[in-house]
Amino acid sequence: MTTTTQPQSPAPRPASPLTVGFDLDLTLVDSRPGIKAAWEAFAAETGAEIDADLVVTRLGPPLEHEMAYWFPEEQVAEMVTRYRALYPTYAIEPSPAMPGARDAIQAVRDAGGRTIVVTAKNGPHAELHLAHLGIEPDAVVGGLWAEGKAEALRAHDAQVYVGDHVGDVRGAATAGAVAVAVATGPCAPEELREAGADVVLTDLTDFRSWLEAYRA
Repeated sequence: MTTTTQPQSPAPRPASPLTVGFDLDLTLVDSRPGIKAAWEAFAAETGAEIDADLVVTRLGPPLEHEMAYWFPEEQVAEMVTRYRALYPTYAIEPSPAMPGARDAIQAVRDAGGRTIVVTAKNGPHAELHLAHLGIEPDAVVGGLWAEGKAEALRAHDAQVYVGDHVGDVRGAATAGAVAVAVATGPCAPEELREAGADVVLTDLTDFRSWLEAYRA
């Protein structure tokens, strides 16, 4: 695996203690199989024609954004509630950890740091995914997207935020954190760089070596 950095000034050395934030979907968890299963069950229950394969190509934004593609605005809130009721049954068990996810969390711990998960997914479902996979961050904050993630990153004094979406890059920048992007989601490396990512990794198997260099 290779690490590709955007040509710009070196990132500042981390403060102590180190706190690193991580996105959830397609950063720590490959939730595509589970989300596809949940949408298929939801479509069967509601009778709606939904392309679950298309849905999982654009994960990242809040559920309400995706639901609006399939239902009129006045039905979105109700349908989100119905989908979330099905989610634990269908989405948790089929969703594996992303490559390097557990080691990335451990790398921060080995450096004496803390980890937080900041995600657009609602907190209870995020916690179910992490518990199922045995991934134990120090805190989980759900329901935040893009620039809104800066709220939690600032509250926890996170110096680094790791995500797969340009929205994650914007959230890190808004919080004044180093934006580490992984090219494991819907956004290509070039798109992540153009959004302002400080570093783009192939996946989280590269994170430990990057963190060691960052702290050197």
